[in-house]
Amino acid sequence: MSVILEKSTTSALVLFSGGQDSATCLAWALERFGRVETVGFDYGQRHLVEMEARQAVRAGMKTALPQWADRLGDDHVVDLTGYGRIAESALTADRKIEMDARGLPTTFVPGRNLIFLVAAAALADRRGLEVLVGGMCETDYSGYPDCRHETMEAMARALSLGLDKPVVIETPLMWLTKAQTWELADRIGGETLVELIIEDSHTCYQGDRTHRHAWGYGCGQCPACELRAAGHAEWVAGRGAQT
Repeated sequence: MSVILEKSTTSALVLFSGGQDSATCLAWALERFGRVETVGFDYGQRHLVEMEARQAVRAGMKTALPQWADRLGDDHVVDLTGYGRIAESALTADRKIEMDARGLPTTFVPGRNLIFLVAAAALADRRGLEVLVGGMCETDYSGYPDCRHETMEAMARALSLGLDKPVVIETPLMWLTKAQTWELADRIGGETLVELIIEDSHTCYQGDRTHRHAWGYGCGQCPACELRAAGHAEWVAGRGAQT
């Protein structure tokens, strides 16, 4: 969801997993807001490399975007391991990645983004942060209903009612393909930011950091890797066509 921000809006809380999408969203937020904090969620995900990637990308962001380094504020981690045990999936348990009876991938964690947004809204309220920023995307997503634009609109309304104040949820990637997400990162931070995303961000569902590809590290076979690889190839091809 994208809204016209008031000029007085100066701070944001980025839902930050350490993956390609959230890294791009963090750069997008640093470009726009005077104060940016990040929040990550430990929901019992099998691969702790995701939590490690968060810190590597955060640290590298100050080098990649030095002009906005002083805008990057505190990082927060919320313990949601109890929720993760309830909403078991291929991301939290040793299960095969496949389609379930509803036609959803077994990597789908029921209500994950909804839980994340509730926790983030509560944190933002206490921290005085005005906008929530998330990497949800409807154009290039792996079948997750909690990534849809309509879901984000409903959550913004519910949170606004529940907190008795306007809650703004910005999703700058909502209508972008993965190729366009690479393009956005390149526009914001050029080669330095793109290299940071390739080297330090983590998206692979298998937690693979041993295989290095042109687009970054991953198994190369899970749905997340396939989307990332295809998007990178399309972006590189588009750049070549322009030169």
